[in-house]
Amino acid sequence: MVKIVAIGGSLRPDSTSYKLLERSLQRVSALGAEAELLDLRQMNLPFCHGGQEYPDHPDVDRLRQTVASADGLILATPEYHGGVSGVLKNALDLMSFEQLSGKVVGLLSVLGGQSNSNSLNELRLIMRWVHAWVIPEQVAVGQAWQAFGEDGKLLDQKLSERLDQFAQSLVESAQRFQSNVSS
Repeated sequence: MVKIVAIGGSLRPDSTSYKLLERSLQRVSALGAEAELLDLRQMNLPFCHGGQEYPDHPDVDRLRQTVASADGLILATPEYHGGVSGVLKNALDLMSFEQLSGKVVGLLSVLGGQSNSNSLNELRLIMRWVHAWVIPEQVAVGQAWQAFGEDGKLLDQKLSERLDQFAQSLVESAQRFQSNVSS
C-alpha cells in the first residue's frame, strides 16, 4: 500500500484549497492508498532561514518526518499574484532533498478568477529542483469560491472526473515507483 500525504498552501479557515485536498484524499483512499492530511493551519512553522535546525519548532520535524515517510504527495495552493502561496513555498523550503527527492507528486490549484497554470508550473519547477516526480495530470479550479456545493463536493462533473483521473494517476505512479525502488 502506498502512502499519500497532502499539504495545502492556505491558512483560511474555509479554504477551497483544503476542500479540493479533502476530495482528492477521499479518492486516493478509495483506490487503496493510505492518505494523510498535513494541515498547515494547525502547525506552528517558522519562516525558513536556510538552516537545518529549528529547535523551537517541533512541527518542522513532524513535517519532515511525515513527508519522508510518504510515497507520494499532493500539493494544493491558492494562486496569489500569479504564483504559489508563500505558506506552501515556506513549508517546502523547510524541507530538503532528504524528504522530497524521489516522491511522486500531484499538483492542485484554486483561483478566484479564470483557471490557469501559473502556480502549477511554478510548483513543477520547485519539485523538479528537489528531484521529485510530478505526474502529468493536474487540476486547476478557477472561480473556486463557487466550485463547491454545501457538502464540499465539486459542482462541475467534468472537473470531478478530472480529479478522479488525477487520483488514479497519482496512486498508480506511486505504486509503480515504489515497486521499482524495492526491486
